[in-house]
Amino acid sequence: MILPVQQDDDLARDFAEADKVTGAIHMWWLGQSGFLVKWNGQGLVLDPYLSDAISRKAASAGYTMPRISERVIDPLRLRGVDVVVCTSLAPDRFDPETILPLRAANPSLKLVVPAGAEQAAEDILGAAAPPILPVDAGTYVQSGDFDIHGIHAAVPKIHRNASGQCEALGYVVSFGSFTLFHSGQTVWHQSLVKEVRRWPVNLAFLPVNGGATTRTGKVESLNGFQAATLARAISASMVIPCQYDLFDEGNVSTEEFASSSERLAQRFRVMELGQRMTMGPLTDPSGGKALPSEPYAKGSGLGY
Repeated sequence: MILPVQQDDDLARDFAEADKVTGAIHMWWLGQSGFLVKWNGQGLVLDPYLSDAISRKAASAGYTMPRISERVIDPLRLRGVDVVVCTSLAPDRFDPETILPLRAANPSLKLVVPAGAEQAAEDILGAAAPPILPVDAGTYVQSGDFDIHGIHAAVPKIHRNASGQCEALGYVVSFGSFTLFHSGQTVWHQSLVKEVRRWPVNLAFLPVNGGATTRTGKVESLNGFQAATLARAISASMVIPCQYDLFDEGNVSTEEFASSSERLAQRFRVMELGQRMTMGPLTDPSGGKALPSEPYAKGSGLGY
């Protein structure tokens, strides 16, 4: 069993006491594709999975999928979170047993989801759901000082609802002098680099499990080499790998990612569960310059 370097009260205390200066951001890996970010006293969580819901569902279906790492934190202990951002409604990215306790601990919490999944998210969470902010590819929403821009994700193709709205996304999150990119679950698709290179990306969170054998038999994610190459292609100043060490099935090591990043001279950091990293606004001079995005509006028909 993989143990976090900080867990429960220790992590909650570290998050609460993190420096609030605007010259740096603080982030913690929550496991799988989940990250906790703090900047200027504001908290953002990306794709949190902080329960055992998947393991219990697997057991009820007649197969086992036990954790190989301990949960980093009870979501009820995590206070100071302003917005939760989910890239899709996949159970390891949109988990009611995580989102609803986070809302209980943070009454003003808001939830960002792909526009094509908005109704399903409301149905799943019910009356206790936090206010939902939908966003589509090519549009953005604001929550506090965070501007959250939708980027196409392909798993392994781009999925849309009957109205043409995306059901899964990556996100570029910009605030102050920082820009983060969380790809969500995606393969490399035709417009990915073009969409993201509009911004000078300080930090990218990219999956590395695309070479793993999955229950579906489909490749639905970047592998380690592709993640390192994508980070280089979008001129990310630093990249952190994710989507591993949660379950034994389909688990990968970070060796391919790390060796590929080193060959490409791409800065990277492999984090431990519950570990904090503090980073200043480091940018690559070859990074893009953002053009204006349109605010999300239902039925806008925007996209790339």
